[in-house]
Order: sequence, then C-alpha cells, then structure tokens
Amino acid sequence: MEVKTFIKQNRADWRKLENEMKALKKKRSLQSPQQIDHFQHLYEKTARQLSYSQTYFPGEEVTRYLNELAANAHNLFYRDQTTSFGQLRRFFSRTFILLLLEQRQYIGIAFLLFLIGAGGAFLSVMNDPAHLYSILPQSFSHGINPDKIGPKPGTIDSPTVSASIMTNNIEVAILAFAGGLTFGILTVYLLIQNGMMLGALAAIYLQHHRFYDFWAFIVPHGMIELTAIFIAGGAGLLMGYKILVPGAYPRSFQLKRHALRSVQLMLGTVPLFIIAGTIEGFITPSPIPLDIKYGVALLTVMALAAYVLIGYRLQQKPRRQTV
Repeated sequence: MEVKTFIKQNRADWRKLENEMKALKKKRSLQSPQQIDHFQHLYEKTARQLSYSQTYFPGEEVTRYLNELAANAHNLFYRDQTTSFGQLRRFFSRTFILLLLEQRQYIGIAFLLFLIGAGGAFLSVMNDPAHLYSILPQSFSHGINPDKIGPKPGTIDSPTVSASIMTNNIEVAILAFAGGLTFGILTVYLLIQNGMMLGALAAIYLQHHRFYDFWAFIVPHGMIELTAIFIAGGAGLLMGYKILVPGAYPRSFQLKRHALRSVQLMLGTVPLFIIAGTIEGFITPSPIPLDIKYGVALLTVMALAAYVLIGYRLQQKPRRQTV
C-alpha cells in the first residue's frame, strides 16, 4: 500500500480521535461506558495503524503524526488511572450507576425469573406442604421448624456468620454471572432455583401463621442481597444473550465488549453483599423487635434508591452545562 492510499483510507478515523480528544479535554472525563468504549476503540485502531506505519513508512511524516496522536490519546485516556481511590470513586459515582440504568432490562428479567420460581414454589407448597421436601435440599428442609423461627439464644457468632454469609452470597452471584458463558442457561437456572427456595419457605411459614415473623428475618438483609443477585444475574443474562445473538458483529467481539460491562456490573455488587452480610450477621439474628427489622429493610431500600437517583442527577449536571 502506498502512503497516500494509507492516509486516505484512515484519515477519517484520525479526525474522529482528534475530535474526541478535544471534547475530552473540555469535559475532563468520559461521561458514559459507550464513550469509553468508543474512545478506546479509536485509540486501539490508531495504535495498530501506527505500528503499520512504523513498519512500512518509517521516514514519512504520517508516522510522526500517528506517534504523537497515539501518545496524546494514551495520556488522556489513562490520566485518571494514577490512584486507586480515584478509580473507585469514578466507578461507583458514575460508571456503575450508568450501567445499572442502561442494562436495567436484563436486571428486570433476572428479577422476573426469580419471581417465577418463587411464585411457582409458593403455590406448589400451599397446595401440598410435602412438596417442600422436593424443592429444598434434604439437609435443609428437614431442619425447618416454623414454630421456632430465628436463631437459638447463645449460638450466634455474628462476625463468623457475617463473613460466611458474605462469602456464600458472593459465590452465588459469581455463578449467576459466569452462567452467561453457558448462553445464560445456568444463570436462568440459578435465578429460578433461588426463587423457588424462598417461595417454598414463605408458603410453609404462612401455613403455620408465622408469615410476619418469617419476613422479618428475611427483608433486613434480603432487600440488598436480592438486589445484588439480580444485578449479577442481569450481568450474566446480558453476556449470554450477546453471545447467543451476536447480531452483525462476531461473537468474539460481543464477548469482549459485553463481558467487560458484565464484569463491571458484577464488581459493583461486592459492596452490596458486604452490607447485606453485615446486616444478616448482626441485625437479622438480634432480639430487637420485628418492626425495627422491617424499618431496617425500608431504610436499605430508600438508601439504594437515593444512591441511584442522586448519582444519576449529578451526572446530568455537566451535560446541561455544556449545552
């Protein structure tokens, strides 16, 4: 290829990258995951073209131009990667919230799958309590006594329980996320299965007139815990769908692109599991009144809603200012 042809074929991409760099200097940061993906795509493409130009046109002006362009793009893209705190702050104040809003349909599907499992198991056990033993693991179902709900006095080591619960729930979320590699089949199974377990338990406690007590031991930590599981499940469903239906792009491209988003969604749930595990280890088993436990559940829901709403509104301010 002649140098003039090389320039003609790629000049448009270089101008796009220059325009993105000018916009980035004004905004001081990329505003959304799509912008990050687009900028990274242009930068990587320019870096490949620089490598080609260095090989075939080492003495040409275009090589010096591309070298400078790629270096400036690299510095702009990675300038805020110097501190871990800055990365975490940006991730949880901007990136994670945008991902939640953009992928809310997959998170909603994860919730519906869980609800289907819970509803089916609830109706099944209400129709015949013996179905409980076919829905729940034997080691678990035979230890259920609705007349003695809650932990036995003096048997709870809260820090140990909290750590154990956090580990278990994070493992469930990781499995739901990783299930995306099975085209989402494993993710669907885990969401329905977990819903069935909760639905079956709710039915058996309702039959023994301990429904209010049962939910008091579920909702304080469960509102955050289930939200995190739905997010992780939605991440798995997103990845699975894009692998199964890649559209106009190769599956390898879709896997690379959406696996990154799914991993980001998954990582964003870790603090939620830590909070849920702490509540489940210290507040859920405590002898405080049941009404207070419901109050804790309400506070967690309000806090989650405020986090997303306030975070989203804060992100809109720079956009309005640049109009």
